[in-house]
Amino acid sequence: MNGLAFTLFLIIVALTLVITYMASKKTKTSSDFYTADGSLTGWQNGLAIAGDYMSAASFLGIAGMVALSGFDGFFYSIGFLVAYLVVLYVVAEPLRNLGKYTMADMIAARFDEKKVRGVAAMNTIAISIFYMIAQLVGAGALIKLLLGIDYVYSVLIVGILMTIYVVFGGMMATSWVQIVKAVLLMGGTFIISFIVFAKFDFSVAEMFRQMQTATPLGENFLNPGNKFKNPLDTISLNLALVLGTAGLPHILIRFFTVKDAITARQSVVYATWIIGIFYVFTIFLGFGAAAFVGYDEIVAANAAGNMAAPLLAKALGGDFLFAFISAVAFATILAVVAGLVLSAASAFAHDFYSHILRKGKATDKEQVVAARWASIGVSILSIILALFAQKMNVAFLVALAFAVAASANLPIIMLTIFWKRFNTTGAVTGMVVGLFSALILVAISPNVWSPEAGVAILVGEPLFSLSNPGIVSIPLGFIAAVVGTLLSSKKADEKKFDEILVKANTGIKSL
Repeated sequence: MNGLAFTLFLIIVALTLVITYMASKKTKTSSDFYTADGSLTGWQNGLAIAGDYMSAASFLGIAGMVALSGFDGFFYSIGFLVAYLVVLYVVAEPLRNLGKYTMADMIAARFDEKKVRGVAAMNTIAISIFYMIAQLVGAGALIKLLLGIDYVYSVLIVGILMTIYVVFGGMMATSWVQIVKAVLLMGGTFIISFIVFAKFDFSVAEMFRQMQTATPLGENFLNPGNKFKNPLDTISLNLALVLGTAGLPHILIRFFTVKDAITARQSVVYATWIIGIFYVFTIFLGFGAAAFVGYDEIVAANAAGNMAAPLLAKALGGDFLFAFISAVAFATILAVVAGLVLSAASAFAHDFYSHILRKGKATDKEQVVAARWASIGVSILSIILALFAQKMNVAFLVALAFAVAASANLPIIMLTIFWKRFNTTGAVTGMVVGLFSALILVAISPNVWSPEAGVAILVGEPLFSLSNPGIVSIPLGFIAAVVGTLLSSKKADEKKFDEILVKANTGIKSL
C-alpha cells in the first residue's frame, strides 16, 4: 500500500465530508436539496459544471485512450469540448427559463401530463446509471492500483461516499465538492502537462517528431484509424459526444442552481473555457504516458489504459506526484458520481414520486425523504452493474452514455422548444424509442460481444458492428418523435407553444 497516497486519499475524503456536513445544515427544503435554492453565482456554477463534466472518462480514460490509440483517442477530447457549443446556444437558457428542478419540468411546461414526466424520469435514471458505471470502474481500478484493495471493495468505498454526499448535503454539498475537485484537477493536469512539455524542450514540433517512434504504432500513432477502423464508427462516436452533453441529466440540472437564464449562460461560458483548457492538457497527458511510461506498462496496470495518467505522474514526479494525481482522480470520481446520484434521485422524487404517485400533493419533507431513499437505491444498482464492467475503458463507457442521452433526451428538448405541432404522443414516443434503441444496440454491439474470450463481457459474434450506436439511435429518436406526432390524432396546443417560445427565450411567463 502506498502510504502517501493513502494519506492524501484520507485528506480528500475528510475535506469532502466537512463540505457535506456544512451543506447539510442548509439543506432543509426540496429546493435546497435539488438546486441549492438557485444560490450559486455564474463563476461558481461554471466551476461546478466543469467539475461535473471533467470526469474519470476525461482524466483517466482519454489519457489512456490517447496513449494507446494515438489520434483516435483525441476524438474524445474534441467531441466533449465542441458539445458545449450546443449546450450554450441551444439548451442552457430555454431549460433554465422553462424548468424548475429537472429536465422533465421543461417538457411538462408544454405537455402537462403524467406519462411525459414518467418517461423523462426513466430516461434520466437510465442515463445517470450508465454514466455512473464508468466512474465506478475508474475508481475501482485506481484504488486497486494505489492501495492494493480489491476492485469490489474499491467500488463499494466510492459508492458509500457518494451516497453520503447526496443523502446529507444535496446539491449544495455536491456543487462545492465539484468546485474543489475542478480546482485540484486543473492544477494537477497543468503540473503534469508543463513537465511533459519541458521534456520535449517546449517544442510542439519536437513532441510530434518524437511520438512517431515512441510507441508500437510508430508513425501511425499520429494518424486516425488505430482504434476506429470503420469510418462510420468515428462519425457515430462524434455524433454521440457532440450532441450527448445537451441531454445529460446531471449537466442539465446544474442550470437550475443559478437565479436566472443570464447567469446560466454565464456559467456555461466559464465552464467552456475551463473545459477547453483541460482538454488541451489531455494531449500532453496522453503523449507523455506513451513516451515516458510505455505501452506495456500502461496495459499491465490496466488493460483499458485507465491508469495512464497516474503512471505518468509517477514517472515524472515520483511517489508524491503519483499520490497527488491519484488523489485528485479519486476526488474527480467522487464529485461526478455525487452529481449523477443527485440527478437520478431528483428525477425519481420530484417527477415520479411527487407528480405521479402523489399527484403533486407531496410535501417538501416527503420529497426530500423520497429523494434520499432514491439516492441509496440508485447507488446500490450502479455498484452492482459496475462489478461486471471492470475491463472496459471508462472514456468508452461514457461515450455510450452520451449516445443514450443524445438519442433519448436531445430530440425532445429541441422539438419542445422549436416545433409548434409537437405533441405529447411524439414526446413519449421519441423518448422511449431513443432510449431503447440505444440500449439494445449497445447490448448487441462489440462492447458486449466478442468472439475472443476476455475482450468483452460475453463471448460470441456481435449482431451490430458499430461500437457506438449514435449514428443509428440519434436519428431514430428524432424520427420517432416526428412520426409519433404526425400519427397522433391529438392536436398540439398552439397557444401553449407560443407561450413556451416566449418564455424559453425571454423568461416572461405569459404573453
